[in-house]
Amino acid sequence: MRVDGCTVKVVDADRVAAVCERMPPADDLADTADVFGLLSDPNRLRLLVALLDGELCVCDLAAVTGQSESAVSHALRLLRAHRIVAARRSGRMAYYRLEDPHVRMLLDLALAHTEHTEAIHPEREGAP
Repeated sequence: MRVDGCTVKVVDADRVAAVCERMPPADDLADTADVFGLLSDPNRLRLLVALLDGELCVCDLAAVTGQSESAVSHALRLLRAHRIVAARRSGRMAYYRLEDPHVRMLLDLALAHTEHTEAIHPEREGAP
């Protein structure tokens, strides 16, 4: 018996209607998917984890993550455009921080999930 499909097609109309009622608009879902897409890159995620301890400049982020300053700047531009990080200028320096508590909560929950579960990674099978 398959566990990833219905063996008998029966639609619970009331439940389907309730779920459809609370479903966010398509644009909101696309924006949310974009956020998760940005978080799916290990290098950007490394930057965000580094910012959990507070704000850092590009050179500090490069040193912490092992990335070039150019790569860090590019990633930060993407993250700023989606309001995941914010910047504060001090003279010629820019200091980056997580935009708001929601971002911290997403990171904290994702990291806790990873620490408390053992992923199977079927998508990585056969990968070099």
